[in-house]
Amino acid sequence: MAAAGRTRRAAALLSPWWLRAPCRAYGAAAGAGGGRGGGRLLLGAAFALGGGAGLYLAARQRLREHSAAELPAGSLQLTLYQYKTCPFCSKVRAFLDYHGLPYEIVEVNPIMRKEIKFSSYRKVPILLANAGSPLQLNDSSVIISAIKTYLISKRNSLEEIVSFYPPMKTVSEQGKEVFEYGNKYWLMLDEKETKRIYPVKEVRVEEMKWRKWADDWLVHLISPNVYRTPREALASFDYIVREGKFGTMEGLFAKYVGAIAMFFVSKRLKKRHHLQDDVREDLYEAVNEWVKAVGKHRLFMGGNQPNLADLAVYGVLRVMEGLEAFDDMMVHTKIQPWYERMEEAIQKAAVAF
Repeated sequence: MAAAGRTRRAAALLSPWWLRAPCRAYGAAAGAGGGRGGGRLLLGAAFALGGGAGLYLAARQRLREHSAAELPAGSLQLTLYQYKTCPFCSKVRAFLDYHGLPYEIVEVNPIMRKEIKFSSYRKVPILLANAGSPLQLNDSSVIISAIKTYLISKRNSLEEIVSFYPPMKTVSEQGKEVFEYGNKYWLMLDEKETKRIYPVKEVRVEEMKWRKWADDWLVHLISPNVYRTPREALASFDYIVREGKFGTMEGLFAKYVGAIAMFFVSKRLKKRHHLQDDVREDLYEAVNEWVKAVGKHRLFMGGNQPNLADLAVYGVLRVMEGLEAFDDMMVHTKIQPWYERMEEAIQKAAVAF
């Protein structure tokens, strides 16, 4: 499907840096809102755009069952709490859709976040999974690794699998305590399962490397590109307001004040990540690096079918669809054939299930 033929969608997001210094970033933006109430509105808008990069504290919550069903006779029930335009939520959706896993979606209001009041963890994505006992899974990469392990291996319960991804306390660059998952890109498989999924060691190493690359580098390039100019910033916020769960006044505030604030924040991101004066060049170089890694003789990095690295990169890039940055990327890089194959693969999976 050509880019011109796609439904116009805009998206904006914030990189993992926002997790490392959320108060600093949002504080600067909130100042433009003038006052505590305005700051809260802008904070919510910003969370809706990028909300919820990765370092999540794993938590377990006893919750009522939900109606999504998968595997034999509904053995896995899934509910995804999300902001539609969050790239990390998009990664999870791409994974679930490709694997034919039915799930309910709960769109979270980014201001009040009442939908996730049950959780002490206040970011998205949150996945509630019930495979005999209800669990709450946080962090997009942990969610994907844990569910993928569960689909492959029948030796352990989902609860046991989640326990293999314990949070580890560390200190951020700003001196704040945060939680990281050192093994979040691993699938917890035995030797026989590993050989079946990864016939050679290099296949597993490659997949993990590029999943991490998507989280640690690719997402850093999106915000400076989608907020590159005031016009692009306004287009990004226009979409998030239309697609997100905002009230009328919340949406108006987020659209206009948020666009202005994030235009300036994007300049800080550009400096922090040492990007070129023309941030498009960094985006082009990154996606061409990905295409080169896939190579000319593979449809996907996973071979004839996408692997978890393919799904991660696709999930991140997808949130730019409809923006000028996305169209420029399609014209000035070699990503389009792979991207269209990804779209087709996920659509076929949806039809098959």
